[in-house]
Amino acid sequence: MLTKNSNSIAEGLKRLISDEQVLSSKEEITVYEQDATNSKISKKSPDAIVFPKTIVDVQTVLRYASKRNIPVVCRGAGTNLVGGCLTDFGGIVLNFSKMTRIYNLNETDMTVKVEAGVVLGDLLKETEKVGLFFPVDPSNMAVSTIGGAIAQSSGGAKTFKYGTIKDYILGLKVVTADGEIINTGSDTMKNSTGYHLEQLFVGSEGTLGVVVEATLKLIPKPQARRVIMAYFDYVSDAVNSVNEIIKAKLVPSAIEFMDKNSLISVENYNPNGLLTDKEAALIIETDGSDLDLQEEKIVSCLNSLNAVGIKIAKTEDEIENIWKSRRASFAAAAKIAPDVMTEDVIVPRSKLPDLVLGVREICEKYNLKVCMIGHVGDGNLHPQIVLNMEDDVQFKNYMSAKGEIYKLTNSLGGILSAEHGIGSDKSAYMYDVIDKNLLLYMKKMKNMFDPNNILNPGKVFIDK
Repeated sequence: MLTKNSNSIAEGLKRLISDEQVLSSKEEITVYEQDATNSKISKKSPDAIVFPKTIVDVQTVLRYASKRNIPVVCRGAGTNLVGGCLTDFGGIVLNFSKMTRIYNLNETDMTVKVEAGVVLGDLLKETEKVGLFFPVDPSNMAVSTIGGAIAQSSGGAKTFKYGTIKDYILGLKVVTADGEIINTGSDTMKNSTGYHLEQLFVGSEGTLGVVVEATLKLIPKPQARRVIMAYFDYVSDAVNSVNEIIKAKLVPSAIEFMDKNSLISVENYNPNGLLTDKEAALIIETDGSDLDLQEEKIVSCLNSLNAVGIKIAKTEDEIENIWKSRRASFAAAAKIAPDVMTEDVIVPRSKLPDLVLGVREICEKYNLKVCMIGHVGDGNLHPQIVLNMEDDVQFKNYMSAKGEIYKLTNSLGGILSAEHGIGSDKSAYMYDVIDKNLLLYMKKMKNMFDPNNILNPGKVFIDK
C-alpha cells in the first residue's frame, strides 16, 4: 500500500474540497489516532482528517484515495472497542460528524432516511415525537452514530425483544472503494428482488464500502414501560429466572445482568442503594400494554428462583434511576484501575452460567479483577477486566486470560463478538472460531469490493 507524505495528501484533498473540511496538523490528527480501545494505539498517525458534508464529498475523497492507494478509515463517534477506527497504515480518516440529516420520516410507511453521522439517541427522540420508535440502544447511544452501529452490527439492551440494527435496515446507500455509489434494498417492508447486499455491509466494519445513508424501518412506540430489579445469591438462579420468564410466554424488552463486582463498583462510584452482598442482579424492562399482568408473572418467576430485594419502577424517574446504575458500569470500573478491557462474548443462553463462572475462574487464575455485565436475555456477556496496561505482568496475564475466555466461549457453542465487532483486536482469533471455507469467501468478497485493500485495512481478519 503506497502513500505520499502527509502534507501532499492533505494539500491534494484541500484542492478538491474546502480547506475547513480537512485537518492535517500534528496537533489536530493526534486526536484521531485512537478510538475507545484501551489495548491498542495506531501504529501510524493518519495523514489527514476529512469532514465530508455531502455524499459527493465522500465520493471525491474515495476517488482520490483509490487512484493513489491511500488507506481510508471511517469514524463516527470513535467509541469502537476493538480497534476498528485505528489508522495502522496512516491515510485518511473520514469523520461523519457533519452528515447528520434525518429526513423523509414517514409516519404512514413507518420509515426514515438518515445520514451516517446521525446519533442514535437523536434519532430515537425524533421518531418518538411522531409516536414511532427505533429500538436499537447500545449503552453509548447518546453519542453512537448510525454509520458506526451499521458497521459493527450493533445491538444493545433491547435486542432480546426487538433485535439488532440489522433487523431495521431496509436499504443502504454505499460509496465503493473507487467512489461509485451502490443503492441496496428498497423503501418497502418486504423485498425479494435479488441479493440482499444491504445485509452484507452490516457488520463489515467499513472494509467493503462506506455507508453514507440508510433507510430504516420503524415500529410504533410502546404505550408504557416498567422496570423490575431483583437480586440473587447464585448466578445460576439469576439466569434460570430468565428461562422461567420465557417459559411463561413473556417477552421483556430488556433483561440485563450485573455480577457482584459490578454491583460493588457501581455503588462505590455512584451510590444508589444497590445490594452489594449479592452475587448477581437482573434488570428487567417490560413495555407495551397489560403491564400489571406482566409484572405479576415476572415477579412470580423471580420468586421461584429465590430472588430477593425486588424493586419495581413505574415512573420515568424511577426507571431512569435503575438504568443509571447499569449504564454507569464502565465508568465505575474505570475508577478501579487505569484501564478497562471490555469483552463482548456470546453463548446460547442455557450456557451463560457456565460462561460467567468460567470467566470468573480464568480471571482469578491470572489475578485479574473483572466486573461482569451483559444482555442475559440473548446470552451476551461483557466482562470488564480492570488493570494497568503499563504493568508488564498484568498485561501478559490479561492477554493469556483473553485467549482462554475466547476458547471457553467457543467450547460452549459461542462466538467472539455479539455487537462490538472484530476490528484489529480480535482478528487473530477469527481462525479459531470461524469455518475456514467461510473465511476464504469473506476474503474473496473483500478482494472483489476493495481490490487494493484501502478500506479500513488490517481489520476483521489477517493473512495467515
